[in-house]
Amino acid sequence: MIKREQERIRESKKMFGGAGEARMTHILEAGEEMYNKGRVFNYLYLDPGCEIGWHVHHGDGETYLILKGEGEYSDNGTPVTLHPGDVAFVDDGEGHSLVNRGTEPLEAIALILYK
Repeated sequence: MIKREQERIRESKKMFGGAGEARMTHILEAGEEMYNKGRVFNYLYLDPGCEIGWHVHHGDGETYLILKGEGEYSDNGTPVTLHPGDVAFVDDGEGHSLVNRGTEPLEAIALILYK
């Protein structure tokens, strides 16, 4: 399978009550493309001031790989600054959020797999 850039799904939406909107480009679609093992595999963009609000995962875990920019990540309520190359993981039953407090866009890969 080859998915050309122009064929991939793009969306923007407010995430878990966070400020602004997160922009996402789907890498793979949930279901068959992910062997029914996950529900999100996206390229994530957060403009300055935008965020993915606090939320708890149930039955799955989420990984962020930071590619560009800096983000303030809440790791179960503990704030941590993430830089390019950093990986953050939240397990089933745990919570997190991510906000771009910088002046440049934050870009990351987001992957949610079922437990």
